[in-house]
Amino acid sequence: MQSNFGTPNHKVIRVSRGFESHNFKMATGATYVVQYRRKRSQETDYRDRLDLLKSGKPRLVIRPSNKHIVVQVIGYKPNGDMVLASAKSSDLVGFGWKYAKSNIPAAYLTGLLCGKRATDAKVKDAVMDIGLCRSVKGSRIYAALKGVVDSGLEVAHDEKIFPDESRISGQHTKAAKEMSANAKGVADAIKNKVAPKTIKEVKPKK
Repeated sequence: MQSNFGTPNHKVIRVSRGFESHNFKMATGATYVVQYRRKRSQETDYRDRLDLLKSGKPRLVIRPSNKHIVVQVIGYKPNGDMVLASAKSSDLVGFGWKYAKSNIPAAYLTGLLCGKRATDAKVKDAVMDIGLCRSVKGSRIYAALKGVVDSGLEVAHDEKIFPDESRISGQHTKAAKEMSANAKGVADAIKNKVAPKTIKEVKPKK
């Protein structure tokens, strides 16, 4: 008698309801190698990572988001990576920054701050690591790199990829004059190692 599922040789594989709309490939051989989680989720390109580690230098990791910029200098250890220096754009508030924490001036200042912290930690050089971010000339990534280079940390680069000085200082914005002055003040505070403001002003009670 003919099977309701087709020809007698037809193999039926039942899957749970949650997988009905997904296309997935099942293992057909004797062995099946499970990829690293970060590779499966497309968070890490391990081939590029290996090339960076072969340099023997710490990695300069720059990660922008919609609200912040994170810049880190990370060294390799057999039992796990170690953060040698780190800065977030939210750290700029302590140095007097009054504007958005995700724009090009903030990216430059965050890179400058991380670079100063790295040189204070006796780090001399690093290799650029942008991860899976797109490489776009004049972007926030290269504004942060410009800040790191200006701090004295040696990173191989081509100056043609940096944003214009006018964009780094915020002169392209509506509040050009105020932002430019604010950016210069924050940069001077970072370079001169002025301690961040950690104590909030207490208003006297009336």
